[in-house]
Amino acid sequence: MKSIAIFGSTGSIGINTLAVIKLHPSRYRVETLVAHSQIDVLWAQIAEFSPRKVGVADPQSAAVLRARIKSEISDKTRHPEVVDDPVALAALAADHAVDCVVAAIVGVAGLASTWAAVRAGKQVLLANKESLVAAGQLMMSAAIASGAMILPIDSEHNAIFQCLPTGIPAPQAVQKLILTASGGPFRTLPLDQFDGITPQDACRHPNWVMGRKISVDSATMMNKGLEVIEAAWLFAMPPTRIDVVVHPESVIHSMVQFVDGSVLAQLGRPDMRTPIAHALAWPERIDSGVAPLDLCAVTGLHFEAPDLQRFPCLRLAFDAIEQGGIAPLVINAANEIAVAAFLDHRLRFKQIPHVIEATLDAALAGTGTVAPESIEEVLVKDAWARQRAQSILVGIAAQTLTKVPTMEHRA
Repeated sequence: MKSIAIFGSTGSIGINTLAVIKLHPSRYRVETLVAHSQIDVLWAQIAEFSPRKVGVADPQSAAVLRARIKSEISDKTRHPEVVDDPVALAALAADHAVDCVVAAIVGVAGLASTWAAVRAGKQVLLANKESLVAAGQLMMSAAIASGAMILPIDSEHNAIFQCLPTGIPAPQAVQKLILTASGGPFRTLPLDQFDGITPQDACRHPNWVMGRKISVDSATMMNKGLEVIEAAWLFAMPPTRIDVVVHPESVIHSMVQFVDGSVLAQLGRPDMRTPIAHALAWPERIDSGVAPLDLCAVTGLHFEAPDLQRFPCLRLAFDAIEQGGIAPLVINAANEIAVAAFLDHRLRFKQIPHVIEATLDAALAGTGTVAPESIEEVLVKDAWARQRAQSILVGIAAQTLTKVPTMEHRA
């Protein structure tokens, strides 16, 4: 039986992971659940899966949970240990009782626990792409040193992993990796209607059920830019050999093009339980609870190049990849600040890329080509980028969109 720690258990990845685990009680035991503040959801998970340890990032929510456990669970032997100290939370990922860590906390907030799991040599089911965007070289070097196995559960990277015979491409055999993107809810929306996009509109994904932040990233296609960076680290592939294609049906989740002209694709329903089940059981296969894809019901498969005028965030991500150094870290930090402001109605949808571009320009004017040499330095640079993005945001948000300069692609 494999013991599992889920970081981000109350989010969509965490909930889907528990749904798969529930189908296989003889194979998996939930050792640890970690959440931020959704106590009601976490309480239901505790009641069903009886974890030995629970982490709650928000101290006030942790206090509420402790009181609820004390008052509602009469058998003290069933009381889980509740942790809320940031250092102790990250340490849960390195616990000797844990075999597999599901890294599903959104954003750089998940960096510390992912780093702890990798350094401890755990099997890491990675959904937190920001860990590799911000600290890819450090993470992959640590995995080699510790023997950690990083298995991607983002649908695109998991699809590529499945299409590669050994999970890691032989450079002489692979011509390119092809990440597919749905195009989000605004793929065909006229550009002159972008001014009126609301958070509710942006979170209404046509194919996938995801959290609010990731849904907005899909709508701007920043998520695809971050995925290109993640794929470069995961599969040791130069970004110049990674392509993005828009595939509205979300049936093909990504592809690998080989030098002999073959293209292998992974197909399936747009349901996160499929890649999660694949990674949980790898190298075996288990039931995910997802119905098989009915090929006869597929009315067509369409592909198109991404429109970089419609999706300037994708363009900025490629700019950051080309610049290297702290540039990927900076665009990720600035994007988190801008998306949070948009969801809080403090920034317009079309202003998100302007915050990111201005923050990136500020970084490149300084030491943008120098890569961080430690996780501590990553966090320092991330904090700087967030502060800079926040100050830029205040200025941009005060302007009307007509005064914001048009995005121009860097030469």
